[in-house]
Amino acid sequence: MEAIIQIKELSKTFPGRDNVVEALKGINLDIGKGNICGVIGMSGAGKSTLVRCLNFLEKPTSGTVLVEGKDLRDMNNAQLRKARTEIAMIFQHFNLLMQRNVIDNICFPLEIVGMKKKEARKRAAELLEVVGLSEKAKAYPAQLSGGQKQRVAIARALANNPKILLCDEATSALDPTTTKSILALLKEINEKYGITIVIITHEMSVVQEICNQVAIIDDGNLVETGSVEEVFSRPKTKAAQKLVFQNERSASLMEGKRCIRIVFKENSSFEPVIGNMVLFCKAPVNILLADTKDIGGIAHGQMILQLPEDAVTAEKMIYYLKERNLTVEELVDYVE
Repeated sequence: MEAIIQIKELSKTFPGRDNVVEALKGINLDIGKGNICGVIGMSGAGKSTLVRCLNFLEKPTSGTVLVEGKDLRDMNNAQLRKARTEIAMIFQHFNLLMQRNVIDNICFPLEIVGMKKKEARKRAAELLEVVGLSEKAKAYPAQLSGGQKQRVAIARALANNPKILLCDEATSALDPTTTKSILALLKEINEKYGITIVIITHEMSVVQEICNQVAIIDDGNLVETGSVEEVFSRPKTKAAQKLVFQNERSASLMEGKRCIRIVFKENSSFEPVIGNMVLFCKAPVNILLADTKDIGGIAHGQMILQLPEDAVTAEKMIYYLKERNLTVEELVDYVE
């Protein structure tokens, strides 16, 4: 797929009190045109700095950001302002103008580029319909719920017909039900208008809900990237595994060290495969984790099993699962 954003050897440092803080360290990432790319990491990983470098709200210390083949570093201030009309952004705390009503908030970016008032209001009304808030045109931000405020922010971001929409923790301040509705709206916008969306988040559930590409940031490094299905099915790095497993419980009291992770796809999750395996191998297993996710409209399940200490029985179980076309991987140091 053609890349609309190309990030090459991107680094960003900030002066600290005692030393220089390396927020980003040599990031290389291509984001495909029309993709919904989730950039995920724990707090302080550098993901918000990365997204702000994509429109040069933060200027990288070194490296390159190409948008549709154009290097943002080569642009003067006027050219950057023009480029940013095609790279819209929404934020965790909405950033609406409290003294303006909803329709005037949406008109604001159109006023900045010199659109006539009548045309701007017509465009704003169309966008209110897109985000499902036509009846709130004359309401003020203080009269809106968090989800409604974010819908207004999305409408405002779409005002200039951007090609890219950057979302910096856009659902972090919302409850789970509202988060789900905002993510559904973003997915609808992506499908309807072909806008490339980059979502910054610390929640794997957000990525799994709507993204088709994921990049995992850890301590300023890009540690893993690929399709959401690939990373969920077989996370390679400890940072990815921590986000995918989301396992905060301690397993230090469990006996035995050998653990495997199984990924169920499509119809495999409906088979009593673990029960059949236990009966076939005549040995029990411990289930340390089990959950189901919806990725791209397809149910995916995962299960982490602690196998018997007997090596022959453990190998027999692994062979049994692989024979049934399940993804099986061994986990190193999962239990202490």
